[in-house]
Amino acid sequence: MKHTLARNLGLIGGTGLLPILAQADLISDSKATLESKNYYFNRDYRENTGQSRREEWAQGFLLNLQSGFTEGTVGFGLDAVGMLGLKLDSSPERSGTGLLSREAKAGPGKPGYARRAHDDYAKLGLTAKARLARSELRAGQLLPDLPVLQPNTSRLFPQTFEGAQITSNDIEGLNLRLGEIDRVKQRDSTNYEKLGLTGQNRSYKSAARSDEFRFAGADYQITPDLIGSYHYAQLQDIYEQSFIGLKHGLKLGPGSLKSEVRYFDAGKNGSGLAGEVNNQALSTRLTYNWQGHSLGGGYQKQSGDTAFTYVDGTSSYLFTEYQLNNFSQTRERAWHARYAYDFASLGVPGLLFSTRYAKGDQAQIKGFAGEGREWERDIDLGYTVQSGRFKDVSLRWRNAQVKSNYQRDSSEDRVMLSYMIRLW
Repeated sequence: MKHTLARNLGLIGGTGLLPILAQADLISDSKATLESKNYYFNRDYRENTGQSRREEWAQGFLLNLQSGFTEGTVGFGLDAVGMLGLKLDSSPERSGTGLLSREAKAGPGKPGYARRAHDDYAKLGLTAKARLARSELRAGQLLPDLPVLQPNTSRLFPQTFEGAQITSNDIEGLNLRLGEIDRVKQRDSTNYEKLGLTGQNRSYKSAARSDEFRFAGADYQITPDLIGSYHYAQLQDIYEQSFIGLKHGLKLGPGSLKSEVRYFDAGKNGSGLAGEVNNQALSTRLTYNWQGHSLGGGYQKQSGDTAFTYVDGTSSYLFTEYQLNNFSQTRERAWHARYAYDFASLGVPGLLFSTRYAKGDQAQIKGFAGEGREWERDIDLGYTVQSGRFKDVSLRWRNAQVKSNYQRDSSEDRVMLSYMIRLW
């Protein structure tokens, strides 16, 4: 197995720094939380053959420990995250929701998708960190929040990565980020593996793997109301991608108008293990906020000869990243709209509602004759208790429906009951 700088730094963070941390007074700046999440997931497929339903119920616990930094010009620290998932209800025929880890193969005589979920599974992640002025180095387990790499956080536990990254805010108004990642641990897995490219309905070879994902980017506050961004990513011998973004805010009438443009340009890198890569994506959104109401929408277009490029298992940084779909097939065009309301404006803080709709067409799908067309409608309703014995307990229901002429129609419900305990 290849050991990169990131892997070696992560090992140092997990061992060599421990004596230093044990001697340092880090308690005053440390934080610890324990999150409990009860998660029910049900997805029904409405047509064709294969698995007709995915349905599981699970309980998760996530312990997050964050140290402060040692004193001195360069401060050192160590963070740790522990995760435990428990099966409450599942069967081989209904598995594959992403909530639970499961057996590598189906049982004798069973279809390939019918793999038994484990009764429980656990993960541990360590991150060493060092701080100099307003710059920070992190090595080990990472959850980067980048336009070119968005970890999937939509299940019981988040998708995590192993590597090293530097974040700097030493120049006023400028945020710089760069790093390298060599492994990914999927949301329902306990093992790290190499990174691949999302197959996108056979647009790319999904079996291609690489252990070198490099990234660098800058976000700059051009004016008090305007932020400009440029980010670059390279998955060695698979693809490279540039991102340009603009965010603008404007007071307009009794409310405010927010506008954002995101543009991606991707091509093949090196030997191109996943095949030809040639994609340009434009994703836009306008949102008007007024007295608890939020109304927005936008236009999105994929150009080039291949579909949108993003690391396997992650979420795209597109405005059409919905509950079931992201409207990112080759040449696909999409319109999207969203409405949200915060009931705090009516005296019910903690109650939130949103709904959104997107429609795509002009998609070119490998193996499908004609124009690919699809739409999705999502509903999201959640409430967080604001005071009393059950303060911070939250309940959320998410519902989605998708119809398409090139893949199976489906509907989905998710119900999540969670509680965050601040230990200190």
